[in-house]
Amino acid sequence: MQKAAFSILKYSFDKVKIDLSNFQSKDLKLNFETSGLYNETVSEFQLTFTVKAFAGDNLSDSFVEVRCVGLFKFEESTTFESIPDFFFRNSIAILFPYVRAFVSMVTIQANVPPVMLPTLNLSALETVLKQNTTTH
Repeated sequence: MQKAAFSILKYSFDKVKIDLSNFQSKDLKLNFETSGLYNETVSEFQLTFTVKAFAGDNLSDSFVEVRCVGLFKFEESTTFESIPDFFFRNSIAILFPYVRAFVSMVTIQANVPPVMLPTLNLSALETVLKQNTTTH
């Protein structure tokens, strides 16, 4: 069994778009984009995780677009090739609850019914994240 030897150092939201004029339906469709940047020198992984929400069948214009950037640190010096596959799955799972809570909090503060993103299993994004990761 591979040791879980990483932790999250910090996260921040660097892009937030909420346009409730496009929110005409409670039927949500979600789109996820993930990419990573791994710095082998300091064994840090920067995950960029974007969530877009669409109302109903309107897939041309999202009413929510939130980009969260998380910085993860490996306890030991690690090459990109030796990062365990579970890291890619788990790093997304660690950030997603922050995104869900942030979207709910912002919409509640707007004095409208809150937008509640569902709890999801995002393990399918593991391969996409690994493919969209560069090193330096």
